[in-house]
Amino acid sequence: MLQAIPTICLLLIVHFYLKWMFFRPMREVLEKRREATEGARESAAAMLKRASEKAATLEAALRKAREEIYQQNEETRRGWISEQTTRLDEARRESRELIHKAKQELEAEAAVAKRSLAATAESLAEDITRSLLGGRAS
Repeated sequence: MLQAIPTICLLLIVHFYLKWMFFRPMREVLEKRREATEGARESAAAMLKRASEKAATLEAALRKAREEIYQQNEETRRGWISEQTTRLDEARRESRELIHKAKQELEAEAAVAKRSLAATAESLAEDITRSLLGGRAS
């Protein structure tokens, strides 16, 4: 067992030397890497949160703009319908007036035609009577 003492001492010296010269710097490098990785993750998470908030803001603004456009379109459509209704009412009124005037003109022409026919009928009746009476007299 006495022969193992120098080996044990040598192993302890190598252990402490490696711990101080190799493992401590390695642990420091790994700790810095972990901190950098966590920092990058935290930074990425913060950026993702900001991007999500900005996207939500943009979506809200887009929704509002769409609603405004829809309202403007609806107002324009209502205006067109109102204008069309006004034009249709005006056209109907004008067509009723034209129909009324045409009926009056037609009635007036019919009255004139009736008078003309009555006068013609009387003269024809007289001509027929004369020709019949004139035929008997001969």
